[in-house]
Amino acid sequence: MNNNKTRLAIIGTVGVPARYGGFETLAHQLVTNLNEELDITVYNSTKHYTAEERVKEWNGAKIKYIPMSANGVWSIFYDILSIIHAVFFCDALLILGVSGCLFLPFVKLFFPAKKIIVNVDGLEWRRPKWNRYAKWFLMISEKVAVQFADEIVADNAAIQKYVYDRYGVNANLIEYGADHNLSQKISQETLVTFPFLANEYAFKVARIEPENNIKMILEAFTMQDHLPLVFVGNWEVSDYGRSLREEFKASKNLFLLDPIYDAVLLNELRSNCKVYIHGHSAGGTNPSLVEAMYLGLPIFSFDIVYNKITTEKKAYFFSDAEELSKMIEFEESLNLSEMAKELTEVAFRRYRWSVIADKYSALTLGKAKKPVPVFDFELPLPLQKAIG
Repeated sequence: MNNNKTRLAIIGTVGVPARYGGFETLAHQLVTNLNEELDITVYNSTKHYTAEERVKEWNGAKIKYIPMSANGVWSIFYDILSIIHAVFFCDALLILGVSGCLFLPFVKLFFPAKKIIVNVDGLEWRRPKWNRYAKWFLMISEKVAVQFADEIVADNAAIQKYVYDRYGVNANLIEYGADHNLSQKISQETLVTFPFLANEYAFKVARIEPENNIKMILEAFTMQDHLPLVFVGNWEVSDYGRSLREEFKASKNLFLLDPIYDAVLLNELRSNCKVYIHGHSAGGTNPSLVEAMYLGLPIFSFDIVYNKITTEKKAYFFSDAEELSKMIEFEESLNLSEMAKELTEVAFRRYRWSVIADKYSALTLGKAKKPVPVFDFELPLPLQKAIG
């Protein structure tokens, strides 16, 4: 191994190889694309990898294990322990998310030469799933991250504008890639398991959380019988998900499936849908949206600035269940093939992992150029109020 390589630690994910999640996929792809250019260490959670799965090296990257969960309140301590370990031997730290960033003042005090890069994610403090104390903590963590990091990464121009307006900091715009997904034909074996895939259907995959407008989407599909919805999600992990599944279980127009972690099987279901439904209302550039774009799917998306920026306004947008229901009912009158073609062009131009990895490499090595962006859109009202 070339000892002259810059040593980069990737902190804040469950680990690699990725099994799920946007940050996990990002870490996975950075290792895959940059393992010859950088000396990379990734921090993994022991809670998500069995003893047999815990390798010391993967795809050229060193793997360090932290004996606690990477999710929920434990993510704070998980990230801080990872940071403490990394500062003793790495040149640069890429921290994905802000939950452990309260520790950054100590890093800059005792290790001022270490380069700190923080991806602030999709403004985690705004997510409805957190109580007011968690939201307060995450807001403070975000402020500390922006103040003490050497470089801030925003995955969407709306997040970039928020960081600029609120903190006066020009964040680096680096989105997500999608070309790790391949279109798949539905196999006979899959048709035996899911016979409803033999007919036309709409498709959605998402975490079952209120911010993803789950109930709105389910209601829209019960208002019409033109097209059924196949929806893959973690219905059983919360009271919210279980209650929705119970409420809509009698609908013959809904197929509510448990999580599918087999990428090939998931892409069989996703690649062959008539239209992809995207309901996310929080965060920035959503990985599942750019993946749908790359697969060449027509998209009906919730109408919010993040999604319009991601799709360059080339999707069709809805604001409530009635609008979505009408779009589904009259989809045959819409030019879905042309829309899908335009979205695919955007994905090929903006959401390739080689492009994303090059931007992170340039940041790590101090070669990134950061032009001052020009914002030609307004932030959602809640963010405007937060900025004050």
